[in-house]
Amino acid sequence: MVVPSLKLQDLIEEIRGAKTQAQEREVIQKECAHIRASFRDGDPVHRHRQLAKLLYVHMLGYPAHFGQMECLKLIASSRFTDKRVGYLGAMLLLDERHDAHLLITNSIKNDLSQGIQPVQGLALCTLSTMGSAEMCRDLAPEVEKLLLQPSPYVRKKAILTAVHMIRKVPELSSVFLPPCAQLLHERHHGILLGTITLITELCERSPAALRHFRKVQILRLLRILGRNHEDSSETMNDLLAQVATNTDTSRNAGNAVLFETVLTIMDIRSAAGLRVLAVNILGRFLLNSDRNIRYVALTSLLRLVQSDHSAVQRHRPTVVECLRETDASLSRRALELSLALVNSSNVRAMMQELQAFLESCPPDLRADCASGILLAAERFAPTKRWHIDTILHVLTTAGTHVRDDAVANLTQLIGGAQELHAYSVRRLYNALAENISQQPLVQVAAWCIGEYGDLLLAGNCEEIEPLQVDEEEVLALLEKVLQSHMSLPATRGYALTALMKLSTRLCGDNNRIRQVVSIYGSCLDVELQQRAVEYDTLFRKYDHMRAAILEKMPLVERDGPQADEEAKESKEAAQLSEAAPVPTEPQASQLLDLLDLLDGTSGDVQHPPPLDPSPGGALVHLLDLPCAPPSPAPIPDLKVFEREGVQLNLSFIRPPENPALLLITVTATNFSEGDVTHFICQAAVPKAPLRLKLRLTYNHFHQSVQEIFEVNNLPVESWQ
Repeated sequence: MVVPSLKLQDLIEEIRGAKTQAQEREVIQKECAHIRASFRDGDPVHRHRQLAKLLYVHMLGYPAHFGQMECLKLIASSRFTDKRVGYLGAMLLLDERHDAHLLITNSIKNDLSQGIQPVQGLALCTLSTMGSAEMCRDLAPEVEKLLLQPSPYVRKKAILTAVHMIRKVPELSSVFLPPCAQLLHERHHGILLGTITLITELCERSPAALRHFRKVQILRLLRILGRNHEDSSETMNDLLAQVATNTDTSRNAGNAVLFETVLTIMDIRSAAGLRVLAVNILGRFLLNSDRNIRYVALTSLLRLVQSDHSAVQRHRPTVVECLRETDASLSRRALELSLALVNSSNVRAMMQELQAFLESCPPDLRADCASGILLAAERFAPTKRWHIDTILHVLTTAGTHVRDDAVANLTQLIGGAQELHAYSVRRLYNALAENISQQPLVQVAAWCIGEYGDLLLAGNCEEIEPLQVDEEEVLALLEKVLQSHMSLPATRGYALTALMKLSTRLCGDNNRIRQVVSIYGSCLDVELQQRAVEYDTLFRKYDHMRAAILEKMPLVERDGPQADEEAKESKEAAQLSEAAPVPTEPQASQLLDLLDLLDGTSGDVQHPPPLDPSPGGALVHLLDLPCAPPSPAPIPDLKVFEREGVQLNLSFIRPPENPALLLITVTATNFSEGDVTHFICQAAVPKAPLRLKLRLTYNHFHQSVQEIFEVNNLPVESWQ
């Protein structure tokens, strides 16, 4: 018995009623067999019903390619019900990869010329969906005629089809350029919206169209028309100011218009007052109850903060309030904008707000917040003591979320601030006594106690409350760190070294320290064991050298490599300009060797007798040589970042006239198919050599990307 074919509604109910995927496949296979049989029999009455069922099967992900030719037959039919299903099938089953799509060109041309609006609409929708370049070239004249038809229904679809044609074949811009001027006078909002889209495509793909529409005053076009064009931007200023001040924001449509206005002001060469007005509009958006509007405002202000920093600064209190948002995306954007607003004048107030946010922010934001606070403090710290207090607060609050270089930075900062050694060691001792779970804090505290333990016991720091600490308490605290299960091997290494250094700074007996050191001589951690064995050997065999070996670290200068080079140059210039002492004979001989090298003589040349050691002798002759400085050696480029086709490279140049100056150029390249927008690259040079910190923020593939990383592998030629 042959099972009859199902109707579309019955097929949908039976497929939805299938309890397993196997049952669903069985139903679809049976019905596809009926559909194939009907196509073979050539039933013209029910062909559109069979194709409709096949399209539903195709939407579920099952193969339906055998219905392509049936689409062509239905499109060629004179019945509207057939054409409707046929055009729908063509949009779903045909594309440029199949040659069959070219077979409907003549049918579409005939339907566009019939004058029946529903049929013309079907043909235009199909052409704008799957029309290839060849079809666009063949049917462009028909679409051009429909752009000026009386019916708004047909004109709206013809405009959107023209947009598709220009995207496929940009040289067709000359065909659709003349009707645009007339379409701009339409009152139908759908036609106006489509015309704006069409003109936008024309301007982006045709320089002639861009010149043609320079004077057109349409809001959504102004961004393109005024970009990098001074005269057009000046003409637009008054119009944009009127739109920005007269738009009603009681409805969301008004907010959308204002946002478009702000984007246009940001992209063209607008007047300074107009840009301030745009920033103020975004500031009002921050007070809106709609979260989406607040998010858009934060994102836009983040783009403007580099070019209009002072205008954005006026809304700093509102931005800080957004840190308390419960929505994670809003608080993240507010954090990024708050960090970008930090400067030398507001660093104290902003750090208080950011530190308060750090204590209560979600865990996934703590790393970014801590890193941003440390970078801002390193860049804008008003005093060394404030800088130390800020880093200590971050380590105490979110020590497990800070970057690995935080310990080295703080120890270097404390080491270079001799006047704050006593203050720092007491602050760190108190913090360590309260909490030993934050490993970076414990490491810095152990290092500081080992270096300046004598100042801790002296108790002569007037900047904080008096603290009476004896030697046993200090040793017990370090032993507690060594024995804690929370301590990392590196942390135990810091504590063991601190105990060893205290053996030369404390006045009591060192037997307790020696016992602890000997215990860790059999530790399972190889590095800690080696360190303990070496310290024990220092006690037993080289005790007379222990005080010299374990003396305090020298003061560390934090002026950076460039200042070091300048100081070195000034020192050498001072040495050369001052009166030189009378050189001895070996010095004269060395000068002669240098002269021989400059003259390019061979090694067999005999030296003349020593010169007269007088102020007009060898040194003066050497300085009078017309010797040009050697050209700086080329420095290789360095790739520092790559993610999903986005690449960041550094190139280095030393100007010949100033070899001590190093110019670093950052080049960002996008090798992917997706656009990169809202790209922001922020660089910070810490006050220590061989490091560069970069922060990238951009949108790629409709996703927000933020990367913070450190470049510590700069070429040797860049710093030597």
